[in-house]
Amino acid sequence: MRDARRRLRRRRDPRGRRGRQDRSPGPARAPGGVGRGARPRAGQSGARAEPGPGRAPPRRGAVQLGERGRAHRTRLRRRDRGVQALVRRAVTRVPARALAGVRGFVFDLDGCVWNGSALNPAAGETLAALHRAGRGLAFLTNNSRETGEDIRRRLHAVGVTVAEHALTPLEIIGEVIARRFGPSRVLVIGAEELARVIARAGHAVVPVKDYRRATVVALGNDFDLTYERLTAAARACAAGAPLVTPNVDPRLPLEGGDFLPGCGALVEAVAVAAGVRPIVVGKPEAPLFRIALERLGLAPAEAAMVGDSLPSDIAGARAVGMRTVLYAPAGAPADAADLVVGSFAELAAAAGVGSTAA
Repeated sequence: MRDARRRLRRRRDPRGRRGRQDRSPGPARAPGGVGRGARPRAGQSGARAEPGPGRAPPRRGAVQLGERGRAHRTRLRRRDRGVQALVRRAVTRVPARALAGVRGFVFDLDGCVWNGSALNPAAGETLAALHRAGRGLAFLTNNSRETGEDIRRRLHAVGVTVAEHALTPLEIIGEVIARRFGPSRVLVIGAEELARVIARAGHAVVPVKDYRRATVVALGNDFDLTYERLTAAARACAAGAPLVTPNVDPRLPLEGGDFLPGCGALVEAVAVAAGVRPIVVGKPEAPLFRIALERLGLAPAEAAMVGDSLPSDIAGARAVGMRTVLYAPAGAPADAADLVVGSFAELAAAAGVGSTAA
C-alpha cells in the first residue's frame, strides 16, 4: 500500500497536474488492463482517492472553491454552471442558474448588509458591482425606529452611495391602521419616530396614562420601555384594542455578534399577557416586498430577496413570488432558499458581477 501511494504521488497527467478529477469513467478496454476510460483498481498507479467523510465529490459542471476562494478548474458547461463553496467544512451547492434572469436585488439590512453600523465583509463592493452591472437595488428593513430616508442617510454614511430605494415599516404603518380600522386613537409604545408617522397619517396619539381610551396599540422597539408602559399596552389589548407592530424579529443584531432584544420580544410579552396575536406590518408580510418591487419596476420573478432570516426574509419573499438568497456565513441546508451563500463574494460570483475578496 505504501508503494502504491508513492507511485500515485509521482504519477502526473500530461499537463502536469495530479490525476484529473472531473472525468467520468468510460467502459473498460480489456480485463486486467487499465485503459484510458477504465477505473483503476486500488493499488494501481493512477487510482483516484475517494472523497473523505462528509465531503461530496465534485460534480461535472462545478467549481470547487478552496479556503481562499481559489477554484480547482474543472470542465464547465455554461448552461449548468455552479459553484461549490466550502462553508466551515461543509460543502454547499451554489447553483448560479438560480439567479438567471434576475434584474434586481432587494437586500435585508440588519444581519445581512450590516451589523450595527459595520458593513459585512465585501458587502459594499458587491453592491457597487451589482449597480455597475445595471441591476436594480432596494433595501428593506424591519427597523421600527427609522424611516426610509433615515436608512438612506446611514447607508451613504458607510459608503453605500448606490442606495436609492430604502423602505421600513414606518412608511406604511399609519396607512395600514387607517385602512383596517379607520382614524383611530392609538397608544404608541416605541420611538418618537413611530408616534410621528402615526400622527401624520391622521390618527390621535393617546398618552400612556389614558391607555383605556386607545382603540389600537402600536408597539415598536422601545429603548425607554418601563413596566408601566408594558402594562398599559397589555391592558389596552386585553380590553379589545388590536395590537399592530412593525415586526416580530426577536433580535436586533449588533457588531461583534452582540444583539439587543428585538421588537418581537416586546410584542410577545404584550401578546401573551393580553391573550392576543399581533398584526404585523413589516416582513414577512407582503406590503413592503410589493412596494420595493414597484419602486424597482420589476415583476416578482425578476427580483431576488437577499436576507439572513428564513421566517422573515425568505418566507416573505417566496410568498410574493420573488427569488430568494439566504445569506448564511455559518452555513445552512442547500434547500433553505433558491440560493444559499456564505459571503457577499459568493453572491457576486453567482450574480455574474465578478469575484470579490471575502
